[in-house]
Amino acid sequence: MRRFDRRISAIRAILGIHHQSRGSDELASRLLVNLKILDGDAMNTPVELEQAAHLDTSRTGMSKTSLQRDFLNNLFFVLGKFPGLASQHDYYLALAYTVRDRLLARWVDTAETYMRKGSRTVSYLSAEYLLGPHLGNNILNLGIEKPVREAVTELGLNYRALIDEEVEPGLGNGGLGRLAACFLDSLATLEIPSLGYGIRYEHGIFAQEIVDGWQVEKTDTWLRHGNPWEIVRPEWAVEVRLGGHTERVEDAHGRQHVRWIPARSVLGVPYDTPILGFRNQTANTLRLWCAEAVDSFDLTTFNRGDYWGAVHRKIESENLTKVLYPNDEQIQGKELRLAQQYFFVSCSLQDMLRIMRMQGIPLTSFHEKFAVQLNDTHPAIAVAELMRLLVDQHGMAWSTAWDVTRRTFSYTNHTLLPEALEQWPATLFARLLPRHLEIIYEINASFLDGIRWICLGDTATVARMSLISEGHEKHVRMAHLACVGSHAINGVAALHTDLLKQDVLADFHAFMPEKFTNKTNGVTPRRWIALANPRLASLFDRRLGEGWLTDLTRLREIEPLAADADFRAEWRDIKRANKARYADYVRRVTGIALDPDTLFDVQVKRIHEYKRQHLNLLHIVARYHRLRTHPELDLPPRTFIFGGKTAPGYAMAKLMIRLITAVAEVINRDPVVNRRMRVVFVPNFNVRTGQLLYAAAELSEQISTAGKEASGTGNMKFMMNGALTIGTLDGANIEIREEAGAENFFLFGLTTEEVVQRKRDGYDPMLHYQTNPDLHAALDLIRSGFFSRGDGDLFRPLVENLLHHDPYMLCADFQSYVDCQTAVDEAYLDTEHWTRMSILNTARSGKFSSDRSIREYCDEIWRVKSVPIIRDIRLSRVKSSST
Repeated sequence: MRRFDRRISAIRAILGIHHQSRGSDELASRLLVNLKILDGDAMNTPVELEQAAHLDTSRTGMSKTSLQRDFLNNLFFVLGKFPGLASQHDYYLALAYTVRDRLLARWVDTAETYMRKGSRTVSYLSAEYLLGPHLGNNILNLGIEKPVREAVTELGLNYRALIDEEVEPGLGNGGLGRLAACFLDSLATLEIPSLGYGIRYEHGIFAQEIVDGWQVEKTDTWLRHGNPWEIVRPEWAVEVRLGGHTERVEDAHGRQHVRWIPARSVLGVPYDTPILGFRNQTANTLRLWCAEAVDSFDLTTFNRGDYWGAVHRKIESENLTKVLYPNDEQIQGKELRLAQQYFFVSCSLQDMLRIMRMQGIPLTSFHEKFAVQLNDTHPAIAVAELMRLLVDQHGMAWSTAWDVTRRTFSYTNHTLLPEALEQWPATLFARLLPRHLEIIYEINASFLDGIRWICLGDTATVARMSLISEGHEKHVRMAHLACVGSHAINGVAALHTDLLKQDVLADFHAFMPEKFTNKTNGVTPRRWIALANPRLASLFDRRLGEGWLTDLTRLREIEPLAADADFRAEWRDIKRANKARYADYVRRVTGIALDPDTLFDVQVKRIHEYKRQHLNLLHIVARYHRLRTHPELDLPPRTFIFGGKTAPGYAMAKLMIRLITAVAEVINRDPVVNRRMRVVFVPNFNVRTGQLLYAAAELSEQISTAGKEASGTGNMKFMMNGALTIGTLDGANIEIREEAGAENFFLFGLTTEEVVQRKRDGYDPMLHYQTNPDLHAALDLIRSGFFSRGDGDLFRPLVENLLHHDPYMLCADFQSYVDCQTAVDEAYLDTEHWTRMSILNTARSGKFSSDRSIREYCDEIWRVKSVPIIRDIRLSRVKSSST
């Protein structure tokens, strides 16, 4: 025993543990056992015997003891660190590798099962995946938070600090990428065979800072310290060709073929990340492609003294996946963006062909093996690329290849904004993808022949439906290519799908109505309730038992509890605690103190004119003006919270951010009102900060112009966490109102039909300015320089745009919005009534789980069935073969 004590003291000294404690001695003793540095008659102490009894070698144990052992092993053997040298990030990595070890058996079992069964597989093609931090999500899905927390706490570490240490991968711009992440979560939870395909951007969405009130973009460096969740698969790399020209050749049988002679090639290397289902054995794969040079170093050029030339090809190739959404205002940016889209699509389709070869499936069954979903128009080039692969590389007849292609793809449209429906100059296509342009022309010719036959030569219809726009410069219409090359087209909210049918894609709906369907978006309750709001999740666990996280409709069971005073009090306590938690975060980030006892009124989303953050601001300025001139008004104190990023080149949206920060500076300093209202713009909104905010919010601002928002998903996250919505009849707001009940939703504004009619009649925003005193006062206060230290020119472009153009009809909706905000004030003053409304919103949010969305895709579009994974298939097969 004395020998063991001496070694404990020695190992404590080696590890740099300078104070004795129960935790430090336990850490040292575990290291002695795990690293097997005891000699002689080992395992002769009570501590050693206890450790030996609980340690296994599978790296999959879920006990506290197994987790501690593997944590220490990873710290030493993977990271090469000991506690005296280890940083907080080292400890995070050790924990991440320990959790990843528990995923790997599931991951391998899942892949083996899919391969053995030849499972029909969903391939989800998306240019964005806004995944959020992995560690907490994987711990939740494995169901091991309690032993993990105990394991690291006993080792003297802070569990929450380790979770927060993870750098968030910003591989998306907003709703599109976050939806893709929610869908991957639901696919794995529902045990659906699937592969997510995308791009491994070295630099994701920029980190946003606010400097002198303006948005400043900082480079995202999420890979600076490595990514413990991914595994590189260089053996599955594929070659992608770009540029050059095509030529016609004749084979030995006299048949004509097209040969593409590229100007250059790049290598696509896959990096795989496991996507774990909730409390099951499924771990699907997200495969992200990284561009590398085919030949990374030219030694001959280097030896001639041309050092730049020796690595030029490597740099040029790696630029392809260097950054998310390069600025495409210049032609070089457009070319890079199109190249990015083609690169990941070609890599992904080639990977699917590899899987088919490995499983011995004929190419004519491609559409039976894979259901390929195009997440918006970014991957639409896949239609032409699959045709090229099947026809040019594998010799399939055109008609057969076209039938396979159309039966393979389905297309989700995510926008009603014409500028967001991608179109690429035909000259750019010819330079970058010459063979694909030829294929698109051939598809278009055949398609338009059929349209002419049906519409008896109506040239206007033919021109509208063509895959090529014939203006001053020819452009390739990617949405049209996706429509023609897919067997299904869906919108993402009931109104959005109706507007696609009636307006954006009306001609396509007229000729192929059977393709169109609606699939309202959803979000995963695992991240957006269980992770974001553990207090609320615990309440549901106690009241509903297990199962509600995979069947969110069970939240309906808490509806009767809205009448229970004790339950309402507990509900308010949870919300108050979440508000205090968020207020602490805001104070640390901005220095601004928020009062958790005020109404938290929140608008967080991409900053854009159609989302109308400036309408919210006009109400704030009008409210400020009223309180200054009528301080006797009985209005409940409010905290107005903004967050979101805008594109670096979007000048008007950047000016909107500047106005938010300017108004905040004035109001927060004004002692007359700053106890009754406060404004804050919280920088760098992302998934992690969203988890804090959605749980704290009480009023959700969903105030886009009717007919402009496709769906929205932030509105669903707010609803799940008990926030009430103030909004227009736009996107999924309509369905949220239907589910929550009109009496539990604050509705204002023009309808889509009224917006169209007002514009048709000749909308004049100046008339509203001249006849509405509150609007007049608010705009004059901004224009006067009151919020810009006397600089009347700073916000002039924004004000003038509203007065003379107002494309998103803020002035028309202003009074209705103000009146609705008055109704919010009145409701909030009645605490019990507000709480009942909050409970009912959450109770009726079950429809908006992404599990429901994915079930509808599986049943109605993809025709895919679940494939349950049986644990340790590999091990059982090895055992059976050995016997």
